[in-house]
Amino acid sequence: MQQSERDRLLERIERDGATVGASIPETLSVEGETVDLASFVNQAGGGHHQEKRVQKVIRGLRTERQRRRKRIKTGDISLDEAEQLADSILGIDRALTVLESDDETDIEAESNRNRQADRKRWLSFVEQVTGDGGSSVREGQE
Repeated sequence: MQQSERDRLLERIERDGATVGASIPETLSVEGETVDLASFVNQAGGGHHQEKRVQKVIRGLRTERQRRRKRIKTGDISLDEAEQLADSILGIDRALTVLESDDETDIEAESNRNRQADRKRWLSFVEQVTGDGGSSVREGQE
């Protein structure tokens, strides 16, 4: 895999709003344990015992994300394998977003994420067009 392909994939997984539309993996191996991730994310919450489990899974997902990112960045892998890793990272990010949202419902959280991603895209567009960093847009909204 060429360095430009690595850079493109790394930029893709770090892009704001990249998880919008990404699917949470059905299952994922986290620290040697297979987690039914999609099911776990949908059922997360409720009770102190469950909160401990959620925090453990979040830590594991963060570790797994970094491991997969490092593999894209430095590993001797094919472009297809790197693209699959990038897709899985976006799924992990999506799961983390849902698990870390405090008391919001899934619909509220998704709506807020979409609104924030839209605003960031708009500000980025304004910055590109005007070259002023979007400060005039931000000042008008405050």
